[in-house]
Amino acid sequence: MKKLSLLVALALVVTLFSGFAPEARAEETLTVYNWYDYIDDSVIEEFEKETGIKVRYVNFTTNEEMYVKMTAGGGQYDVIMPSDYMIERLIKEDMLVELDYSLLPNAAGVIDWMKTPAYDPNGVHSVPYMWGTVGILYNTDYVDEEITSWKSIFDPSYSSDVFMLDSIRDSIGVTLKMLGYSLNTREPEALEEAKQALIQQKKDGIVQGYLVDEVKDKMIGGEAAMAVMWSGDAMYAIMENDSLEYVVPEEGSNVWVDAMCIPKSCKNVEAAHKFIDFMCRPDIAYKNMQYIYYSTPISAVVDMMSEEELAYEALNPSDEAVARCEFFNDISEYMSIYDKIWMDIRA
Repeated sequence: MKKLSLLVALALVVTLFSGFAPEARAEETLTVYNWYDYIDDSVIEEFEKETGIKVRYVNFTTNEEMYVKMTAGGGQYDVIMPSDYMIERLIKEDMLVELDYSLLPNAAGVIDWMKTPAYDPNGVHSVPYMWGTVGILYNTDYVDEEITSWKSIFDPSYSSDVFMLDSIRDSIGVTLKMLGYSLNTREPEALEEAKQALIQQKKDGIVQGYLVDEVKDKMIGGEAAMAVMWSGDAMYAIMENDSLEYVVPEEGSNVWVDAMCIPKSCKNVEAAHKFIDFMCRPDIAYKNMQYIYYSTPISAVVDMMSEEELAYEALNPSDEAVARCEFFNDISEYMSIYDKIWMDIRA
């Protein structure tokens, strides 16, 4: 009888623990959805070592790709790192968790102007990860003039010598700025004018290609005179080729923030908070900044930067440059119009 009771008790214990085991395993893994080549691998290793949480790191190349994957059920993500205008859209569609700042003590170190941005007015759905500008990276070996305007990338004298960004918002946006319009205009006449300018740029043989990540290495290798680039990619290239320089054109440009968010589909919210807080720790943020060359949102890291680092416009844009820039706004309700324009340009 005692032997039977013992067997029953053991069976109950096994049943109990087997019932909890799948949940315990799930809590040990965190899926982070981020841009390609946008984190120091050693940072992930350090997080895993300190917390015991395994990170599954998944990549995307554009905000739109990330959005499609999320809404189409293409993956289960715990932390995502979209850009400002996409965060605005995700908030509108009620897809993000409201953050618990009691679990994010390091987020207090975010630069003040980024704590309550226009795309997340109360700062409750996102914590900045990196920020920067869009500008022109140019090779002084091939360009005799000082580049100050977006008009340079439309100049026929640079035939087959310009790389454009394979990004709807960026390529159309910088063209709108060149023409004197807002990045966020919905005016049909302005959008048509931008479309025609980009089509003419292709007809004139100026565009060598529409690229994203590959453009860094191509500019380092001297394969073009100019490229429209995100500031961090430009900074990376500058560090590898001292003939390269970066400018935010006089007409203005895009200033952007990529931020960390927790989607409502997250299965491990507490671990997601731990990851976000870890990324905000000054030593970790500094390590990431030095690896990916984008501007840091952590004020303590700015104080740690050397005079040489602070001198680079791509890494530390001037107040004047930022002042003539705009955030992108969510234009999801106009996206079909933008898609049609983009198809016409690329065709």
